[in-house]
Amino acid sequence: MDYKWLLFRFEGRINRAKYWLAALIILCWMMFVLMLLAAFGKFFGIADRGYAFDIFGIAASFKFADHESASKASLFPQIITIPMTVVFAWAYAATSIKRLHDRNRSGWWIVPFVVAPGLFGRFEDWLGDSSAAAVLELAVFVLYIWGFIEMAFLKGTHGPNRFGPDPLAPVSTGAHAASRWDQQSELEFIPHSAGPSPGPHVKRRHE
Repeated sequence: MDYKWLLFRFEGRINRAKYWLAALIILCWMMFVLMLLAAFGKFFGIADRGYAFDIFGIAASFKFADHESASKASLFPQIITIPMTVVFAWAYAATSIKRLHDRNRSGWWIVPFVVAPGLFGRFEDWLGDSSAAAVLELAVFVLYIWGFIEMAFLKGTHGPNRFGPDPLAPVSTGAHAASRWDQQSELEFIPHSAGPSPGPHVKRRHE
């Protein structure tokens, strides 16, 4: 499998199994990086810190226990977490868009399905408790559930669509491919010699 295309390219289609596989890979890598950060933090004496990747906000959140420890390694979390957050967000967007393509939807559907719920989660405290905020929260929740079901559970369009071939289409390989008629080799002419080669039963003229 081409994991570079799966995680970082936006063209083509992927089925539900590859979408879940990509999500699992991204989650495992996020956990691995966070464990490395925790190990480095403990080694440098800044282990009382909470690290997290914010995929939707494209920023890493962290907190220091006090100002003294913050001055000891003020750039350490940002140097690691912010670039890695961008990488993880890119990979998630690439896999989600290819899954939307499999559903014959434009990649721009990632905005209402993924980006809008993420941004609302970051800024919902600014909206207060008004009725308009409640209606907006309900709409964002419906979009999130719709997008999750669309990408994670629904089958893609049967056959090729405007974004590429069906990823579940059977591929002719192995014995089936070998049994196909090779027209090119059948049409090749092999020149013969002027006469038949003498066999053991043919007597030579001068014997």
